[in-house]
Amino acid sequence: MATYMWKSRDRSYEQERAKLQCHTQEVLEKHPLRPMIVTGDIGKSSRSERASEGSSGIITPQHDSERVFDPLSLAVENEDPLDPLSQFLHEQDGTLPQSKKARNCNKTILGHGTRSSATGKSSDKSSSLMEPWSSRRQSILARFTTSEKLSMITSFLAGGDKVVVKAATSTVDKVKHRLEQLDDFEEGSIREMLNLSQQEYTSRIQQLNTALTQAWSDDQRVKALKIAIQCAKLLVDTSVLNFYPSKFVLVTDILDNFGDLVYERLFRKAEYSPSPRVGKPIELPLDFTPEIVPESAKETARNWFFKVSSIRELLPRFYLEAAILKSYNFISLEELSAAVKRLTGMIRGFGNPLVATYARCYLCRVAISILPMEQQYLLPNLFDFLRIFPQLKSPDVREEVSKQKMEWSEYLTLYTPALDWILECIASCSQLSQLLSEISPFGHNALVLNSLMAAFRPNDVAERALELVELMKEFEETGFPLHVLYRTLGLCLLLADPPLDQRRMKKELNAFLGDVIRRMTPGRAYEAHYHELHVILDRILSYDKDFNLLFSVENFLPYLDLFQKESVRVEACKAIIEAFLKGQKSVTPDPLIVNTLLAICKNMHDSLNALSMEDERRHMSGLINGFLCSVSYGRDFEQQLNFYCDARAAFSSLDPVMSQLVQLVNRLAVETHIIMKGNHSRKTASFVRACAAFCFITIPSMRNIFAQLSLYLLSGQVALLNQCWGQADACLKGAISLIPFVPKFLEQDGKRKSTEHLLLSILSQLTSTLLLFPDNPDQGVLSLLRGLLTIIDSYTWDINQDTKTLFHLHTLAIVAAYSQESYIYHIPGVDSNDVMYGHNETFLKELESLGTSILSQILDYLKELGNRHLYKRQSQLCLTLIQQILVHGDVNHPPLHKLTLNLWSLAQKHGRADTSSLMAIKRKVMSPENHHLASLALLLQIKV
Repeated sequence: MATYMWKSRDRSYEQERAKLQCHTQEVLEKHPLRPMIVTGDIGKSSRSERASEGSSGIITPQHDSERVFDPLSLAVENEDPLDPLSQFLHEQDGTLPQSKKARNCNKTILGHGTRSSATGKSSDKSSSLMEPWSSRRQSILARFTTSEKLSMITSFLAGGDKVVVKAATSTVDKVKHRLEQLDDFEEGSIREMLNLSQQEYTSRIQQLNTALTQAWSDDQRVKALKIAIQCAKLLVDTSVLNFYPSKFVLVTDILDNFGDLVYERLFRKAEYSPSPRVGKPIELPLDFTPEIVPESAKETARNWFFKVSSIRELLPRFYLEAAILKSYNFISLEELSAAVKRLTGMIRGFGNPLVATYARCYLCRVAISILPMEQQYLLPNLFDFLRIFPQLKSPDVREEVSKQKMEWSEYLTLYTPALDWILECIASCSQLSQLLSEISPFGHNALVLNSLMAAFRPNDVAERALELVELMKEFEETGFPLHVLYRTLGLCLLLADPPLDQRRMKKELNAFLGDVIRRMTPGRAYEAHYHELHVILDRILSYDKDFNLLFSVENFLPYLDLFQKESVRVEACKAIIEAFLKGQKSVTPDPLIVNTLLAICKNMHDSLNALSMEDERRHMSGLINGFLCSVSYGRDFEQQLNFYCDARAAFSSLDPVMSQLVQLVNRLAVETHIIMKGNHSRKTASFVRACAAFCFITIPSMRNIFAQLSLYLLSGQVALLNQCWGQADACLKGAISLIPFVPKFLEQDGKRKSTEHLLLSILSQLTSTLLLFPDNPDQGVLSLLRGLLTIIDSYTWDINQDTKTLFHLHTLAIVAAYSQESYIYHIPGVDSNDVMYGHNETFLKELESLGTSILSQILDYLKELGNRHLYKRQSQLCLTLIQQILVHGDVNHPPLHKLTLNLWSLAQKHGRADTSSLMAIKRKVMSPENHHLASLALLLQIKV
C-alpha cells in the first residue's frame, strides 16, 4: 500500500462557487407561526389591584330525623304559635327534609359568605380595590402574640351543659324560661379556664367554633346562640393587651360563622311564589330583594334580631347583631341602613377605647360587604375614634398599660390593624386631600396618619409627600414611633414617585446615609443590622438608576464600608453590579463609574479562595464580564487597552474573565483593522502588535487547556489578519505545543467524557488556518504543519476511537488545498504559499510526498482494523477516504485509480458498509458534472 502516491487534481474554485450559487429572494411576508409582539406604553401602577373576598360560611348537614324542640329554638324560628314577640301566629314544624337542590343552592350562597350588597349583587369598583380581610387575618395572628398566660370563661368545653326543656303552660312562663336559658351561664354553670398558653387558647377557640357548628347541625339553636354570646364576651377582656388583636380575629371568625349559619337557614326557609299561576313555591334567586321574601321568612328573621336585642350586656348584643346584620336583606333595606347607623352609635357606650376601636372595625367589615354603595357610616366611625383619642392618655388607660409593662408606643400600635381596615374602607370612596381636611378639626394624629398612608393609593400619598413630612414634624412628643411613620411613607414612595419639584435626591440621600453611618459605627453596631443595611442598599439601587450621581454621593462608599463581614460585603457588591448591568442601557467611559465598579469587582474577586464553589465563580465571572463589556472609551483604543490591562491584573484567578479579556482585546485589534482598512500606519501597527502581545501573555495564565487552545488559535488568526507575522507564528506554535497536555477525559455532569472530539474540532480549525499562513523560509516547507503532524503521531490516542485517522483524512484535504494554483480563501494583504511558491515543482513534490506519507498511515490503520476484525469501522473509514479522493484527488492518476477500486471492494467485503454512504458515492460518480469519473463508474459496476 505504501506504493500509492497522493496526487491532487487541479480545481477551479470560482467555477464551483458559480455552480453552487443559490438564487436568493427576500421574503417580506410574516411567517404564520411567528409570534406577534404587541408593544405599548404601560403606565406605572402604583398599587396592585386587589380582589375583594368575602368570608366563607360553613355548610352544616341537616338531619331529616325527628328533632328535639326546645322553646327558644321554636321562638327563634317562628315555630311557636304562642310567642308574644310574633305578630303573626303560624303553625309550622320546620322539619321538612332539605332537598338536594336546596343543598346545592346553600353551598353557592355560603361560598359567597357575607353578601357583597343588599341584593346579592357584586360590589362596586371601589370595594374591589380593597384588600380582603382574609389576607389580613394571618398577618395579625402572626404579629400580635404573647407568652403570658390567658384565661377563658365558658360552659361549652369539656362536656358543656345540656339544654333543659321545662314544661310551660303560659306565654309568660315560656318567655321567662327562654331568658333563663340565655342567662344560664351567668348563674354558676360556667367554668373559668386559667393559665392557658396562646396555643391552648387558640385551640379552645377553635373547639368553640366546632361546638357552635355541631350544635347548629343538631338543631340546638339556643346552644349555638349561647356559644356565640360567650365568645363575644371574650372581647371584653383586655388583661393581655398585646394579644387583643389576635383574639379579635379568632372570636370574629366564630361570629362570622354564626352569621352565615343564620343567613343560610333563613334563605332555605324563604321560598316564594313568583306568580299566582305557580302553585309550588321555589327557592329565592341569588339576587333577591326583600319584596319577594315571604312574610314567614321575614318574621323568622325579625325573631332572630328580637332575641339578639334581648341580650343584657351591651358588647355581646352589639357583636351578635353585627354578625347577623346581613339577614336584614330578608326584611328591609331601610331597616338595614338604620341598623348600621344605630350600631355605630351603640359603640359609643364602650368604655375601653381599644375594645371600641375593634368593634368599629368589625362593623365596617360587615357593613361594607352588604352595603358597598352606602358608606355614610364610615366617616362617623372614624370621627368617633378621633373624639375618644384623648381618652387613650387618661390615667386609667396609662395605668393599665403600665401594669402590663408595655411601652406607650407599643400600646398605640395595637390600634393599627383596626384603623388600617376602617381607613381602607374610607379610602375606597374618598380622596386623601378631602379626608385630611375633614379630620383637621380633630387635630393631627400620628396613629391615624400612619393608617391613612397605608390605606390610600401610593400615588395620592406621593403627591403630598412634603405636606405629610411637615405633619410628621409635629408628632415628636405623641408617643407613636416616628420610624413607623417614615417607613410607611417610604414604602409608598417606593411604589410612586413624588412630583419632580419635590425630589431632592442627592442631598437628602447623602444626609440619610451619613446619619446611618453615624448611628451604626459606634460599638460596631452595624454587625447586628447587616440585613437592614442591605435592604437600604437594595432600595437605593432599585430607585436610583444614575450611577454617576449615586457614586458622587459623598457618604455612599463609606456606607459600603459598614459591610465588614466578607459574605455580606460580597452580596452587597453583587447587588451593585447587578443593578448597574440591569439599568445600564449604553456603554460608559465615565472614570468615576469605571473606577468605582472596578474596585467593587476587585472586592468580589478577592473573596474567592480554593474552597469557593464553582457556581459562585461562574456567577461572579458573569457579573465581572458584564461590567467589562459595558466600558468603552470610543476611539481612544489605547486607553481601552490600558483598562483591559488593569482588569487583567485585578481578576487573574478567574478563567472566564481572562477569556473575555482576550476576546475583547482581539476585537479591539479587529476594530483597528476595520478603521484602517487593513493599511496600518506605524502607530496602529504598533498598537495591534501590543494587542497580540497582550493575548499571548494572558492565555498561559488560564487553567483550562481547551480554552487556551481556542484562544491561541483565535489570537493567531487576528494577528495574521493584522499582518503581525511574528505574533501569529508564536500563537499558532503555542497552540501546537499545548496538544501533548490535553487531558484524555473531562468531568461533565458527574460523568467522565472523552475529549478527543473536542480536540479534533480544534485541530481541524488549526489546519485550516495553517493554509493561510506563509512558510518561514528559514524553517523549511510547511514547517508548522509538519510539526503538528509530529505531535499528533506522538499523542496517545484512544484505540476504541478513530480520531487520529479522521484528523489524517482532514489533513489530506488540506494538503490537496495546498497544491492548488490559487487557494480557496485568502486574507487581504497576506501572501499565502500559493503566492510565495507560485505552484513551484519542488513545492508540489514536497506536498505529494507529505500526502503519500499521510495516506500510508491511513491505509496502515485500515489494515490494523481488519486484523482486529473491526469491519464496520474499517468500512466506514474506507468510504470516507473514497469521498476524499473523489473530491480532492485525481482519480485518473493510476495509483489513485487503483486505490479507489481496492477501497471500494474492501468497504463491501464483509457486508458492514453504510448504505447511505454507498448511495452518496454512487450519486457522485453518476453526476453529469463529474464526467471525469465516468471510467471509475464503469469499473465500480455502476450503470451511468
